Amino acid sequence: MDTDEASGLGEFLRTRRAKVTPEQAGLPGTTGRRRTTGLRREEVALLAGVSIEYYRRLEQGKQHRPGPAVVEAVARVLRLDEDERRHLFELARAPRESSAADPGTAPSRALRPDVLRMLDIVDPCPAYVLGRANDLLAANPRGLRLLPGIEAWPQPRRNTARYTFLHPAARTLYGNWEDVAADTVAHLRAAAGRYPEAPDITAVVGELVVKSEEFAALWQRYEVRSRTNGRKHFTHPATGTMTLSYEAYEVARTEGHRLIVYQAEPGTPDHDAMLLLAHADAAAARDGTADPSSPRAHSR
Repeated sequence: MDTDEASGLGEFLRTRRAKVTPEQAGLPGTTGRRRTTGLRREEVALLAGVSIEYYRRLEQGKQHRPGPAVVEAVARVLRLDEDERRHLFELARAPRESSAADPGTAPSRALRPDVLRMLDIVDPCPAYVLGRANDLLAANPRGLRLLPGIEAWPQPRRNTARYTFLHPAARTLYGNWEDVAADTVAHLRAAAGRYPEAPDITAVVGELVVKSEEFAALWQRYEVRSRTNGRKHFTHPATGTMTLSYEAYEVARTEGHRLIVYQAEPGTPDHDAMLLLAHADAAAARDGTADPSSPRAHSR
């Protein structure tokens, strides 16, 4: 386990430990004021069935490759949900949860023709493919128009995390911006645990920590969550308000690529609004946000 992995493991354990009260852990109540927020190290060790010294070394990154039984016990004591538990196993490099991919190299941005064809098949639903660091690798026309202004960025800069925190249009686009922002950071945290040496993830996180105080604050919270489905509320310049649900599908034989498809129930105002994304270019031209050199079909 290298220094970065050890630091990530210790930081994650400390932040989760601080969120669990003695009462939640089943410990008897204490009188007087506790100086520690959440559980103490010795309390976690006691409940997990390991020595205090062992757990201390675990938080300090000095206990290399703890066994699955220990990791499972700590996850139980810290009341981790499934995403957090998976993240803990990845940080600890437990054999049954380790990633088979080599994360230390930049991933390919190329997509198989079958994947690109899927973007056409799901039309008129907006859809795009994201890389493991949320790079926008490809989109169908409505998928690209769903994020007004991103088409003006050079292809290598198109990233939905960067868009959420640094593009001025995102603040008005997402009616639930705070939720979208928190989910975006939590997903990047999970990806960073799965690919601890990934240069693309490190680069986008480093940029956003420097350029966005809100991102930096959310990153310090160390929330971990895999975004597989949900709902987003949009106020789009071409469609007005609409709420779309989305599903994320892992793309086979890739390093963290995901196909994101948005939809709304046919016959509803949200579905009608979604169809109006076909006219997003005209709306952008009216308000001056269109880029005359931007692609009008797949962003590849």
